[in-house]
Amino acid sequence: MPALPERGADWLRRLAEVDCPAFGHRRATRPGAEEGPSPLVLAKGEGAEIIDVEGRRYLDLAAGFGAAVLGHGHPAWLAAVQAQLARLVQGLGDVYASDVKVALLERLAAHHPGERPQVLLGQSGSDAVAAALKTATLATGRSAFIAFDGAYHGLGYGPLPACGFKASFRSPFAAQLNPEVHFAPFPGARGARAEVALDIVDQLLTRHRVAGVLVEPILGRGGCVVPPAGFLAELRARAQAHGALLIADEIWTGTGRSGTFTRLEAEGVVPDILCLGKALGGGLPISACIAPAAVMAGWTAHGEVVHTSTHAGAPFACAAALATLDVLESEGLVARAAKLGEAFMARAVVALEGRARDVRGAGLMVGIELADAPRALATLRRLQARGVLALSGGIDGATLTFTPPLTIAEDRWLEVVDLLADCLA
Repeated sequence: MPALPERGADWLRRLAEVDCPAFGHRRATRPGAEEGPSPLVLAKGEGAEIIDVEGRRYLDLAAGFGAAVLGHGHPAWLAAVQAQLARLVQGLGDVYASDVKVALLERLAAHHPGERPQVLLGQSGSDAVAAALKTATLATGRSAFIAFDGAYHGLGYGPLPACGFKASFRSPFAAQLNPEVHFAPFPGARGARAEVALDIVDQLLTRHRVAGVLVEPILGRGGCVVPPAGFLAELRARAQAHGALLIADEIWTGTGRSGTFTRLEAEGVVPDILCLGKALGGGLPISACIAPAAVMAGWTAHGEVVHTSTHAGAPFACAAALATLDVLESEGLVARAAKLGEAFMARAVVALEGRARDVRGAGLMVGIELADAPRALATLRRLQARGVLALSGGIDGATLTFTPPLTIAEDRWLEVVDLLADCLA
């Protein structure tokens, strides 16, 4: 690997001294690590570009794992955040609500199609999923859950037992985790078929007292795997038939990323519990667990039980979320994401024929599966050398994942296909 310019190398040496070794170890030991992109240190973002400490500019096709949905420094978002910064940064959470928190709760409740939706705010996607698992347990009086192979729901102790992405994430902590989480294959991942997955779900629902079925409508970190049409609706029906709740983890797919505000909206499916995060704050940490009042009523049936934290529902983050929702609506970015995603994937199918195993996704959440993880990492390195930053994902690490800002210029986005074809030649 070529030596970094001195200033970048200095930052990385400082990082190695004080950063938890888990992250450097993971980078160094994954298959094909020696072929992977050169490490860099980020310094600034502008629109759909990101700049490192050496002043090199990159087209940002990762957007903070999809969180920077409006890009970096969107003027309307920035103005709203700066105004709130001057007005009130921190409140008293669940003791005294702020005006901006109330306004956000109303906006979010409107995005759940159930009866009288209510909202529980958190600080991360993992936090929102933990709240959803608690909500389902309180609402049903049950403790078992069904999750899916390849799914990633966060690494807090609540969602960790349901993390099907890697067993190694769970195994060191197995004795401390919920033993009643059971896995089914996710359709499309590693050749799994929808009918087989549903049969296994049926068996699990029959054998166990299942509180909820936790599902990503599209596997995110698992490789942007889209299940066949009708699978999610059938999953909802089967869960309902057994008295279990459908928990939709739309941390990645939601807030417009997949071309509709939520992916289940595109499928015509009503979840019992909806989780939002990542893009919700436009780059600042905030998440939400949303469910009808009848489901949320479980929180009042067991004495004093709460799920909160010091910064949950902080006015600063709430203002960022409101500004994000405003810009998504005023600039028509959700419909635009659907259009740009379709155009990109149609172009990629033709340009990458014989070079990619699969092109898939929805909206501006696109996965391009290559032969193996080393091939994916080598391609990321070539893209980086050409001024483009992206990530790899998938259960086996062989999928390039693209989640650019929804504000990305159309010509620059579509040009990535030609650049990718060149890198794969």
